Amino acid sequence: MSTNPAAPGSTALDPAIAARLKRTPDGLVPAVAQQYDTGEVLMLGWMDDEALHRTLTTGRCTYWSRSRNEYWVKGDTSGHVQHVKHVALDCDGDTLLVKVDQVGAACHTGERTCFDADVLPLSR
Repeated sequence: MSTNPAAPGSTALDPAIAARLKRTPDGLVPAVAQQYDTGEVLMLGWMDDEALHRTLTTGRCTYWSRSRNEYWVKGDTSGHVQHVKHVALDCDGDTLLVKVDQVGAACHTGERTCFDADVLPLSR
């Protein structure tokens, strides 16, 4: 596997899709994982062109780990797999929505979602 995100255009990602992506300076696009049948927001990961290509062609979510500098397929080590049901690009081309069927926890802490533990207070 690569030790750096693939440069735009250096993968097998459909060029028409690649042309629509607005990436961060390091070549990444945020990918929000959402449970397909309940709408529950599970987690946020990062994808480059290669990770998106793998996600679209394998049916399993592949992300780029910024901390480990490598690709990771959700569930390969934990067993908490994300089966891809639908992938959409937002209107600006700078965020992906990946609707998945999540098996087990989505969060690395073992929680179902990364957004349950630290709800911030609203001051109105």
